Amino acid sequence: QSQLSQALNGLSDRAKEAKEFLVQLRNMVQQIQENSVEFEACLVAQCDALIDALNRRKAQLLSRVNKEHEHKLKVVRDQISHCTVKLRQTTGLMEYCLEVIKENDPSGFLQISDALIRRVHLTEEQWGKGTLTPRMTTDFDLNLDNAPLLQSIHQLDFVQMKVSSPVPAPPILQLEECCTHNNSATLSWKQPPLSTVQVEGYILELDDGNGGQFREVYVGKETMCTVDGLHFNSTYSARVKAFNKSGVSPYSKTLVLQTSEDTQSEEQTLPFPVPLERSQLRRMSPFSSTLNLQPSFSGRSYFELRSSAHQLSLHSSLQSLNSAVDIKKMVAVAWFSFDPSSAHADIIFSNDNLTVTCNSYDDRVVLGKTGFSKGLHYWELSIDRYDNHPDPAFGVARIDVLKDAMLGKDDKAWAMYVDNNRSWFMHNNSHTNRTEGGITKGATVGVLLDLTRRTLTFSINEDQQGPVAFENLEGLFFPAVSLNRNVQV
Repeated sequence: QSQLSQALNGLSDRAKEAKEFLVQLRNMVQQIQENSVEFEACLVAQCDALIDALNRRKAQLLSRVNKEHEHKLKVVRDQISHCTVKLRQTTGLMEYCLEVIKENDPSGFLQISDALIRRVHLTEEQWGKGTLTPRMTTDFDLNLDNAPLLQSIHQLDFVQMKVSSPVPAPPILQLEECCTHNNSATLSWKQPPLSTVQVEGYILELDDGNGGQFREVYVGKETMCTVDGLHFNSTYSARVKAFNKSGVSPYSKTLVLQTSEDTQSEEQTLPFPVPLERSQLRRMSPFSSTLNLQPSFSGRSYFELRSSAHQLSLHSSLQSLNSAVDIKKMVAVAWFSFDPSSAHADIIFSNDNLTVTCNSYDDRVVLGKTGFSKGLHYWELSIDRYDNHPDPAFGVARIDVLKDAMLGKDDKAWAMYVDNNRSWFMHNNSHTNRTEGGITKGATVGVLLDLTRRTLTFSINEDQQGPVAFENLEGLFFPAVSLNRNVQV
């Protein structure tokens, strides 16, 4: 019994290992299926890219054929026109000569005969100088050399990996360069110092800020990434892994990040700020903001929200804090400035990127650095310079809005553009709700983005301008302005 029990223990260990091996094999089956789908999609995309390139080249070659066609037709038509004119002149001369030959007065004939003979000989010589030879051939001297491309297509095949190299080691998160600012998080990592394995790229993952599943927010070769549009006052977990042709490394250690939560802290770092000289790769994520208020002017401010059946009024008065009865809700202040990295090249920044103008007479767009997808947000812009001629526009936009046209010209922006007498709302180049009342130098334009009610409302000098401008807003929005060189905000 003792011997059998010992034997069974060894067999039980083998059975346990076999079960674990079966789990591994089943995971491999799932991984192979996933890799197959991914590889097929990649192959289709690569072939489609080749087809697109061939179609573009075909269009270019057809354009050359059409130009040659038009050139040949022009030369032949010009020669037809020239020959027709000369033939008409020759025919007229012949008819005149026939009439002169019929002349019965010898003296009258002799007076014009010499000049007429010279004219006939000159006209005949003009016809003999290549006039009756076509200036253009009908053949197209173009021969498409497609043999090398056909050979390349026949040789198109998979490149098998050579001797497999080891997978990379887990990356190391550089805590001294990781930080949060408002609802953005910057993460930095590196390979272990003694690692010699080649790395092709990295995969950065964040959870949803609520202990949920991780998801990819960046894939690429960079070792620093700034993720925008996170929830305010939330704790995120981040991790990164490396990959090459042989596979994917294990994850790095998990880093916990806390986004801004109140008016007492503009920036939280772990434990030092990111060096300014390091260039950062920015990537938008689907995470939303939970901040209630976002002013764009310097200095701390508090706002009081008072609601009635007819209007929602906002007051930036510190005195209102003294009356506890009037205060319905204290809202947080976070900081943002205009974003040079996404702005049109003609935008000029000053005052720590809180002030913008433009060096072009055409409208140019600039966005704020912080995006919102949730909550109630209000910010104001001051008109520092305005000469009553241009129509600056204020509102919100997607990150990929047109930067070289007035805000609201495309479907990626929702805006109010205004002159010194009146304003209009504009989205997708559709103008609505003309309203009396404009701006002057020193005026203040307020933007109220209520993503709870999914509405956008504008004000001028704290008075609401027109009705609710836009409804049914959903997604990630950035504060946005369009202006030209005659305006500074």
